[in-house]
Amino acid sequence: MSDTTPPSDFRAGFLSFVGRPNVGKSTLTNALVGEKVAITSSKPQTTRRAIRGVVHRDHGQLIVVDTPGIHRPRTLLGQRLNDLVQSTLSDVDVIGFCIPANEKLGPGDRFINESLDGFPRAKKVAIVTKTDTASRTTIAEQLLAISELRDWDAVIPLSAVTDDQLDILVTEVTKLMPLSERLYPAEATTDETVVDRVSELIREAALEGVQDELPHSLAVTIDDMIPREGTDLLDIYANVFVERDSQKAIIIGKGGSRLRDVGARARAGIEPLVGSRVFLSIRVKVAKDWQRDPKLLGRLGF
Repeated sequence: MSDTTPPSDFRAGFLSFVGRPNVGKSTLTNALVGEKVAITSSKPQTTRRAIRGVVHRDHGQLIVVDTPGIHRPRTLLGQRLNDLVQSTLSDVDVIGFCIPANEKLGPGDRFINESLDGFPRAKKVAIVTKTDTASRTTIAEQLLAISELRDWDAVIPLSAVTDDQLDILVTEVTKLMPLSERLYPAEATTDETVVDRVSELIREAALEGVQDELPHSLAVTIDDMIPREGTDLLDIYANVFVERDSQKAIIIGKGGSRLRDVGARARAGIEPLVGSRVFLSIRVKVAKDWQRDPKLLGRLGF
């Protein structure tokens, strides 16, 4: 069968995971796609864009849209991230509500569950994540608690870290998708540009080990990516924006030590992506209170 002729029962559509920040949505997206298309971090609000990853199977194709965690916004950036989630969920075929196995249902989960009523078009699937961190009894209790929230189209416990039940999730969600031609070519894994992925890898590296307040204040832009003539080296010129001088000092570290670590971590992810050695120049800049400034948000891509 050719790449352009899927079987007559082929199904394809859009799936988006929702949940509180840091419940494992990006890790699950990467595990399903089979490569890193979304950065991950222990810090809340790591994801800031609707990132599409493509999952291919013989009888179906899932386009996974990884979105920011739904939260009560405290800044203009937070409001724009929530607006992005709302617009994304209005267009998808299936919404997967992610709740970790090792945390009891809380007010934030109930708030998100109630908000799902605003998207009647999408089928709803409950996903208990991080089953590798909980006992069977705890998982069973969580499944029961989730089942009482609403009449789900499917309820699936899984672990993205150990690959446990990921195929079950793909099979069950694919059944819920409409009959369709392929929506993306068979070799596609994401529609993120290389520049977008490079900037996200730098932000991920900068998030490593910083204090709780700093992650929200970090933004990354790329000025240029230029192959160096006569070498296999790619020169990348990037900016890391923070909101205050004190945050700039944290990112740079004593004698520039922390910034060198950020560069080394980022290069380790970027070089396999671009297929060459990388010279990475990172400048740390202050854009005062950019999360609350409409003009600065626009300049930084929000």
